[in-house]
Amino acid sequence: QVQLVESGGGLVQTGGSLRLSCAGSGSIFNFAVMGWYRQAPGKERELVAVIPIGGLINYADSVKGRFTISGDNAKNTVYLQMNNLKPEDTAVYYCHARSLGGRPYWGQGTQVTVSS
Repeated sequence: QVQLVESGGGLVQTGGSLRLSCAGSGSIFNFAVMGWYRQAPGKERELVAVIPIGGLINYADSVKGRFTISGDNAKNTVYLQMNNLKPEDTAVYYCHARSLGGRPYWGQGTQVTVSS
């Protein structure tokens, strides 16, 4: 069974920073893609940033220049450094991974709240 465990969410003021972490575990050797999505109340889940193995990092336009994704494929771990946070970044952030066979996995989500 594969699990993604997130940590690092919380409450921060506008302009502050948070770092999210996600560790994958279970019966999988390596993921093909790891990344982060978020879902705000009343909105659809949206991509924040993803790292595909051997591919280019992809960021949502709304976070470019403020968020940085990094990862360790060998450890099935991905991080999201979020700087200059804005109230519109408030959402539940979900870790996402896809196996080499294309199967998707999701974490349980971690709440990020940015106060104005």
